[in-house]
Amino acid sequence: MSRPQKAEKRDAFTELLSPKNKQQKHKAQHAWYDYLQSEKRAPGGPRDALGAYIENPESFSSNVVVYHNQNFVAIHDRYPKSTLHLLLLPRDLSKTRLHPFDAFDDPEFLQNVRMEAKKIRALAAAELRRMYGKESAQEKRRYDALDADPPPDELPSGRDWGKEIMCGIHSGPSMNHLHIHVMSVDRYSERMKSKKHYNSFSTPFFVDIDDFPLPKDDPRRHFKRQGYLQWDYICWRCGRNFGNKFAELKGHLEEEFNEWKRQ
Repeated sequence: MSRPQKAEKRDAFTELLSPKNKQQKHKAQHAWYDYLQSEKRAPGGPRDALGAYIENPESFSSNVVVYHNQNFVAIHDRYPKSTLHLLLLPRDLSKTRLHPFDAFDDPEFLQNVRMEAKKIRALAAAELRRMYGKESAQEKRRYDALDADPPPDELPSGRDWGKEIMCGIHSGPSMNHLHIHVMSVDRYSERMKSKKHYNSFSTPFFVDIDDFPLPKDDPRRHFKRQGYLQWDYICWRCGRNFGNKFAELKGHLEEEFNEWKRQ
């Protein structure tokens, strides 16, 4: 194996950085119909904001759009709920306005999304290493090897940052266009401001991409009935129950974040 170069410290992410009967039939077939009607999320307005990235990603800076290709656009979430929070936007016009439960019933489309999610997860993991690697105890041997002169023929593997990435969807999406969240697990952000924010990423309201396709009787298909967003605050890392005490949770999340990045 060839000797690793110190340039390895620069990762790829840094470089990219109708009639009633028809209406009833539509309602029965698509989860999105009920959601649009009950939540008044009809097309147009702020909930359509992701459409601009899908239609014309070239018009946005690299600080916003991480990368794009014929089938997908990857962007930074405008309101991140973790220290690293990206969105993967499919560009297939036959899927982009479907509820994820409906869109991912198509096995070919689901496989394409999974393949792209694997790609962006790797980029996100590399970015986490860039952000926190030097503070992580699990990375010490790797960074010592990178600083060695000459470096070893093979670097220690270091921390598996891919395990620190969440990748999935909300059972009740807040935006009209299909989007997949790709984010660090820390839930540490000034944008994390409410029970809905925290529980949408810390209860079964958040559905991992690898859980699809969901069985028809999966309770996550009925998120309102399950009341996920009203659950107590449970720390994602230690499992401590904070009830409804958001201020206490926020302080605790900062402590957990500092311990998490150093582990």
